[in-house]
Amino acid sequence: MLRILILSSLVLLLSCGESPRKAERAPAGAPIAVRTVAVSAADWPDTYEATGTVRARVTAVIAGKVMGYVRDVRVQAGDRVQAGQLLVTLDSRDLEANLRRAQAGYDEARSAQPEVESAVAAAQANLELAQVTFRRMQDLYSKKSISNQEFDESAARLKSARAAHEMALAKRAQLTARIAQAEEERRAAEVAHSYARLEAPFAGVVTVRSVDPGSLATPGAPLLTIERDGAYRLEASVEESRLASIHTGQPVTVSLDALGSPFQARVSEVLPAVDAASRAGTVKIDLPASPRVRSGLFGRALFALGTRRVLAVPSAAVAERGQLQSVMVAEGGTAQARLVTLGRRSGDQVEVLSGLSAGEAVIAPLPPGLTDGAKVEVRP
Repeated sequence: MLRILILSSLVLLLSCGESPRKAERAPAGAPIAVRTVAVSAADWPDTYEATGTVRARVTAVIAGKVMGYVRDVRVQAGDRVQAGQLLVTLDSRDLEANLRRAQAGYDEARSAQPEVESAVAAAQANLELAQVTFRRMQDLYSKKSISNQEFDESAARLKSARAAHEMALAKRAQLTARIAQAEEERRAAEVAHSYARLEAPFAGVVTVRSVDPGSLATPGAPLLTIERDGAYRLEASVEESRLASIHTGQPVTVSLDALGSPFQARVSEVLPAVDAASRAGTVKIDLPASPRVRSGLFGRALFALGTRRVLAVPSAAVAERGQLQSVMVAEGGTAQARLVTLGRRSGDQVEVLSGLSAGEAVIAPLPPGLTDGAKVEVRP
């Protein structure tokens, strides 16, 4: 009798433990009406997105060529400048002294020019007189009208006049060379003096000011940085495996967060070198002129690389719970949940990388409250 009671209790306990599981497996209520979409392969544009930074196409670092204290800085960072505009002046007192010294040397050399020209003219006149006299004496000598001594003295005076004339010409040549040298020294001093005035090489925007009045400017030390107006490009970092498919002149879609809507541009340069740390190359994309574009902006470049075959489902068929993404497949009158891995989106479609096969019927859109294993009725 005791054994029968124990067996009866065990059967009752087992039946009580099984009933909840049977209730969970068996969906209750009428089937839920759903619509399905067959998973199919489609050709999607193959694109690659790279990020980068906007930089100026032309940047000039203004630096001095001579050492001197800064007297005046006439611009601030952010100021727009015109070509030839004065930016920085240096203390040029020593350069001015050198210029005055060179000018004085040039003036001194030029002042000797009249004296030398007079000496040349006098030597020329003496030479001509000596030549005429010698011809007369020569004629008389041929007629035996003068002595040998007189003829020799006339010839000697001619040689002396010719030598004096040549010496005067040599002195004039020396003075001409000295004047030319003094003029070159003056020009060099003028050029050196001009280094104390630093001007803008082109129209643009001052992006960096590295000096203040009173600072000592040394040759080559940056004072200002200027970027040319309206000449910017996006320098995008592209994975080394993708560089071969990108070429100069290729159209690309660029989007800058500061501008909002994307726009079309073209690749202007593909650098041949690849960074050893990031394993990426740099692709430069010329941007259209816009007052809102400036260096340092973050940008994205979308490169079109042809087409590829993908499996896609409507975005309305996807349910997301945290990091998990799933769809419902209508199979045998029930909804079966499938975990999927998704890829890129295009319009209202999303790429499925794994978890589904072509031809399966995916429920879309997902009805509210639809659970795994629920009964469904597919309607057209």
